[in-house]
Amino acid sequence: MIGIIGAGAFGTALSIALGREGREVRLWARNADQVAAMARSRSNAACLPGIELPKTVSVTAEISDLLAAEAILLAIPMQQLGRFLKSEPRLNGRTLVACCKGVDLGSLQGPASLIASACPLSPAAILTGPSFAADIAKGLPTALTLAAKEGEALQTLLSTPVLRLYRTQDVIGAELGGALKNVIAIAAGVVIGAGLGDSARAALMARGYAEMQRFAIARGAEAETLAGLSGFGDLVLTCTSAQSRNFRFGQALGNGSPFDPNITVEGVATAKAVSNLAKTTGTDMPITSMIAALIDQNITLPQAISALLSRPLKQE
Repeated sequence: MIGIIGAGAFGTALSIALGREGREVRLWARNADQVAAMARSRSNAACLPGIELPKTVSVTAEISDLLAAEAILLAIPMQQLGRFLKSEPRLNGRTLVACCKGVDLGSLQGPASLIASACPLSPAAILTGPSFAADIAKGLPTALTLAAKEGEALQTLLSTPVLRLYRTQDVIGAELGGALKNVIAIAAGVVIGAGLGDSARAALMARGYAEMQRFAIARGAEAETLAGLSGFGDLVLTCTSAQSRNFRFGQALGNGSPFDPNITVEGVATAKAVSNLAKTTGTDMPITSMIAALIDQNITLPQAISALLSRPLKQE
């Protein structure tokens, strides 16, 4: 049995993908009314309308129903993960897999690091990479990175014919690739929203990727991990598709339009956290710093563009 905590779009999509293969899945939601509605309709109408939950998927509001699972996937927002883990001591010792991306603004830790801190007896892993919940739920081919010190059994448990998991032991690299690409996706959205064009977006992505590598390697990641699904692959997806919340948020910043405050944009907190971390380590992060300043309204869009374009010319 596989447990999934978080019945948002991604958690529900994973339950559908695994349930289609006949795996028993228990999907947890905090709201009892949501649980009742999903159990009654056999769908998550709010997040993935029109896609039916397989018969092997059950929905519950009781964490105790998940404790016997071979693995528990944590599909909850990054900025809520630390508090949630501290509030559920029964998870300590269970095999936990983080399915969120970002850096916690309070502790400046990534998701696997939060698991290790809050649940020291748990084998911590992270599932990340280029994926949209709707694609997974529809059964479209998707490849993800599973980062764990010992991940072979998890790789077998969580892979399906169309959901392919590639394994790495570089947990730091997988964490940071998934986190940093959200910031660059916001910047790519700003470029398109401001009408700067696709050529400028391509340049932004390339320089953003260099920035991602520079920061991750400085913190102990392997360059090869950033070149894989959890880094470059996810960067391409989120910088080029309007399905990306981070990209859409950046577009709104770029053209001055309002953005729905109820939509979670993980790159916002990550930009601020990484900008603070970069200052303490002396890592040059011009794009991340500009996005953090732009979000906090410490700089205008014309000033941000001018500052980036006036940086000294140098060897690539």
